[in-house]
Order: sequence, then structure tokens, then C-alpha cells
Amino acid sequence: MYVIGITGGIGSGKSTVAARVAARGVPVLDADAISHEVTSAGGRAMEEIATAFGKKAVRSDGSLDRRGMAQLVFKERPALDRLSAIVHRHVLAVMGERLAALKEKGAKAVALDVPIPVKTGFLDLCDAVWVVHASEAARISRLAARGMKEDEARRRIAVQIPEEEYLALADEVLENEGDLDALARRVDELLASTLGERGIRLKD
Repeated sequence: MYVIGITGGIGSGKSTVAARVAARGVPVLDADAISHEVTSAGGRAMEEIATAFGKKAVRSDGSLDRRGMAQLVFKERPALDRLSAIVHRHVLAVMGERLAALKEKGAKAVALDVPIPVKTGFLDLCDAVWVVHASEAARISRLAARGMKEDEARRRIAVQIPEEEYLALADEVLENEGDLDALARRVDELLASTLGERGIRLKD
């Protein structure tokens, strides 16, 4: 089974690339979606988060208090690192389980959509890593379109790993300054060269 890793910083367009890959028929395991699962009411990460951060981290329904935690972790890097370590461990465990299930079912290819390119559970599983790259101005503009204030967008970008570190991991870089048609063509070209040449059929 051929594994494509898709990664990139917030606002880069990583999810847009993953959506195009899924549209071409490749199963995509979305770390952000799994993160929401493990931090929902009854989610497998919640007991550990509650122990680490106390009641302030948990809503009355038992799910993660995202707003409250966001205010804390994006101001205090150690708190962000601690929360990230807990959530990532559970996300990667779920992703590994689902990856194994897809392989058992005979899937020929799968993509992992992961915002933080950790070594164990992501890079070590990937046959190729695609990094989605965009300028900071483009990223801030996209985040603003989602309703995020500029200072908050800059803060969130600042606490992520530097763009140079993303690019250093890339087997392929997908530039995304806003031309979605060009981005889709680039994805299609890469799928054709990596999967099509291996005889893996794609959806039109």
C-alpha cells in the first residue's frame, strides 16, 4: 500500500489538497477530524487531558473546552506542547489502527492528512511527503476569511514549526497562492506520477 503524507502549516491549503486527493478516489485519514473524535465527549484522550489541565479543560458534556484551551495554549508554548503531545499520541494511535484496517481490506493507496509532521506515526509510514506551501500573507488572508483576527492568525502561525522545517521534509512541494485550478492540476499530476505509474486506478 502506497502512503502519501500531506502536511503544511495552518492556512496553507493542506485540507484543500487532501480533498482533491480524496475526490480522485484515494482514502484520506484526516488527523484534524480524528483529533475532534478523541477530544469529544467520551473521547479516548479526554481522561488524560482532564488529569493534565483540570476541570477548566472539560466542558459540561465531557468534551474538550476548545475555546478555553485555545486561549491558554496559544499564549503559553509549554501548555501547547503538553496538550499537543497528549492529543497527537491518541490521534496517531487511531490513525495507525485505521491504516492497518485499510491495508487489510486491500487498499492500494492512502493519504495521511497531518498538520504536524511527527517522525513516528507519520513520516516513518509515508512513501512520499507532500508539503503544501503558501506565503504568510496568503495564509493570514485565508484565516481572516474564516473569521480569525489578524493578530490571532499571526500568533497561531508563530507557534507552529517554521516553514523551512516543513519544506526540508518535502518530497514534493505544492505551492498554493490561491489559484485552486492550478493546485488541483498539480495534485492530479502528482497522483498520476506516483500512483498511476504503479497501476493504481484513480477516479476521473
